[in-house]
Amino acid sequence: MTTALAAIPHQDFTYRIIGCAMKVHNDLGPGLRELHYHRALSQAMEEDGLNFAPQWPFRVEFGDKKVGTLYIDHLVEEKVIVEEKALSHLLTADEVGQVVTYLAATGMPVGLLLNFGRPSLEYKRILPPQKFNTWRERIGRYSQREPY
Repeated sequence: MTTALAAIPHQDFTYRIIGCAMKVHNDLGPGLRELHYHRALSQAMEEDGLNFAPQWPFRVEFGDKKVGTLYIDHLVEEKVIVEEKALSHLLTADEVGQVVTYLAATGMPVGLLLNFGRPSLEYKRILPPQKFNTWRERIGRYSQREPY
């Protein structure tokens, strides 16, 4: 295939995850808290037979020392990072940047950014950039700091 979609890794899984998200959005609509959509998406993906880890912890290190932990909303099939939002506004570069940071930190090949807070489900498939020069500068925004 020579289409742009052919270059997206794990299209089969991202397609199924988006389908689950659409089902959740159609059933619940906008206006709830992110936690509600997170739980409903877990249930929908389980019903679809997808293997996933909710609130997947990823250790952030500087040199050989732990400096924090990222918590990925869902890691699906050990291949796709899923970040859920419940925002009334359209997704911005900041939300996309969060997923790019997660991709850079984990080395995962593809991410999905889902926004349940709009009248229609908003979603973006996100690929890691070719250069990761600045990801470490942004990682602190999304990392939970833990006592040493």
